Amino acid sequence: MNQSNKRAYNFNAGPSALPLEVLEKAQQELVNFQKSGMSIMEMSHRSATFEKVHNEAISRLRKLFAIPTDYEILFLQGGASLQFTMIPMNFLKNGKTASYIMTGVWSEKAYKEAKLFGEPVQIASTKENQYRNIPTFDEIDIDTDDAYVHVTSNNTIYGTQWSEFPNTGEVPLIADMSSDIMSKPVDISKFDMIYAGAQKNLGPSGVTVVIARKDFLAKANSEIPTVLKYSTHAESNSLYNTPPTFGIYMLGEVLKWIEEKGGLTAIAQQNEEKAKLIYDVIDNSNGFYTGHASKESRSLMNITFRVADEELEQQFLSEAKEAGFIGLNGHRSVGGCRASAYNSVPLETCKALSDFMIAFKTKHQ
Repeated sequence: MNQSNKRAYNFNAGPSALPLEVLEKAQQELVNFQKSGMSIMEMSHRSATFEKVHNEAISRLRKLFAIPTDYEILFLQGGASLQFTMIPMNFLKNGKTASYIMTGVWSEKAYKEAKLFGEPVQIASTKENQYRNIPTFDEIDIDTDDAYVHVTSNNTIYGTQWSEFPNTGEVPLIADMSSDIMSKPVDISKFDMIYAGAQKNLGPSGVTVVIARKDFLAKANSEIPTVLKYSTHAESNSLYNTPPTFGIYMLGEVLKWIEEKGGLTAIAQQNEEKAKLIYDVIDNSNGFYTGHASKESRSLMNITFRVADEELEQQFLSEAKEAGFIGLNGHRSVGGCRASAYNSVPLETCKALSDFMIAFKTKHQ
């Protein structure tokens, strides 16, 4: 690759890195998709050509993520933020409560929306500890009469991630997996609903994936606007209104890329290797770098850390940017540094950051 086409070391938290192979294929097909004389962005979502792309993306997602046949797969819009509203609107009925496990800003936002429709309760929270860890199972007290339990599987801002999920028994379990979906194999049968914005691990922004048990969807409130009913989209194969066609096409191509890489087991192994490269530097730095998350709750997707002092931290971020590292600033609400090492971030990119961190420490300690 010549210098003018050199790729950045992209650690953006979202929208985030996409596989170079997928981008190059999309570039080749952009103007004339499958000899149609049109871009996929120009063709009807009702056309046979797009319908094939759409259905292949659904089939590939089902196969790769081992989604049972009694689950619907929906491609929606509005991001996870709209799901914060749609979930209680559909499932938090009068006289019911819903339990939210608080592990960061995104669970706070989901809880806030649920309060508009009913009586959600916070059954566990690590806010007092600056969301440095995931609650232990013995901290979680579930009411068997709850409408559902909601968790956020990975917390981008604080760099924490669930390694195992609580057993909620007969109470439906719903997970916002926006920032770690398909980063590793997951037992889908433990969940009644999983939802995720695509822009971290699955493709560009604009598509939201919803995976939901069919019998759970059947319990939804029917007295809500048509477009906000999950049943509307399930009955129309996510084609009730014009879908984000280019985003679905790209999602399908990213799924092909995951398949070619060996599936989720291989992806998970590489994600562990990538994160270890950076965490090892932090842990072996004698306090020059300090991680935000407790070790037992660390995320493989979002690695959050601080540098020895604030002035040096700003210098670190400045020198990193000059060296081609993008997106290393921590979220504005907490500051510090964050390296988001999603599926499509190459191992070489994480190795380059690891080497940079070691060199910076050697120079400034």
